Amino acid sequence: QVQLVESGGGLVQPGGSLRLSCAASGFPFGSSIMSWSRQAPGKERERIATISSAGGNTVYADSVKGRFTISRENAKNTVYLQMNSLKPEDTAVYYCKARTGWGTDYWGQGTQVIVSS
Repeated sequence: QVQLVESGGGLVQPGGSLRLSCAASGFPFGSSIMSWSRQAPGKERERIATISSAGGNTVYADSVKGRFTISRENAKNTVYLQMNSLKPEDTAVYYCKARTGWGTDYWGQGTQVIVSS
């Protein structure tokens, strides 16, 4: 059974930091491309960070470049999103996604991040 379980969301003040985690199971994590997306109320889901299977390549949306860092630990089947200098516009539900080597996508259930004073 495939599972992607996000954690680490919560309420943080502007300028603060959070670290999201996504624990994966049930598929070959080490050969999967992992990404983080987010969806704010009334907006479309936006992919914000992607990391290659071995972790050597990362891509970021302009909206988070320089503030967010995606990383992974294949030995722990976990992908992370370090979020620094958070802004109110970063408020959203954050989702992790796996794209396996055969092209199947799996999504987690999401974790809420609220940036507010």
